[in-house]
Amino acid sequence: MTIKDTPQEWEVRATDTPFVGNKTSVRTDDVVMPGGSVVRRDYQVHPGSVAVLALDDEDRVLLIKQYRHPVRQKLWEIPAGLLDIPGENPLHAAQRELYEEAHVKAEDWRVLTDVYTTPGGCDEAVRIFLARGLSEADGDRFEVEDEEADMEHARVSVDELVRGVLAGELHNNCLVVGVLSLVAARTGDGLDALRPAEAPWPARPFES
Repeated sequence: MTIKDTPQEWEVRATDTPFVGNKTSVRTDDVVMPGGSVVRRDYQVHPGSVAVLALDDEDRVLLIKQYRHPVRQKLWEIPAGLLDIPGENPLHAAQRELYEEAHVKAEDWRVLTDVYTTPGGCDEAVRIFLARGLSEADGDRFEVEDEEADMEHARVSVDELVRGVLAGELHNNCLVVGVLSLVAARTGDGLDALRPAEAPWPARPFES
């Protein structure tokens, strides 16, 4: 038996979009269950995201701390952002986010992992990249606004982040998944065996 997620789409008898926001919306589908009953499922429709675990030569991860209003906390996170343009190459989006949020560029990019953040209530798919060979980006710093104007920056060792995750002190999903995936990759076939940065992503198809 191969443990692998598989595409499947159950019949939808009716669909509605009762709310449309700036970046996301809410959809209501009437879905036919295996026994023939029809149930209503509400979920957030999301364009998808990218995140970057940027690892420097001292084995530290580049972090930002940002206020997140829904959970009423300032969370330590890795740089991340929306796939604002349909079909956008996720690598290009990740490079843009690393520049905008940290004014950093990277020489080596790999796919660390792909996740659905909340598949029971949202269709958001996130591709988390590993970026190495870091240096300061060229040109002027990106002018931030809103929550990003209050961001803090830090570089923290992988060991300290693992400790914080397991102690329940760090909660951002991309940070948690990214750091633990990094450790797992190291104990497995190594970081150079990770998928290339342009690896296919069926959840959010893109053009190279």
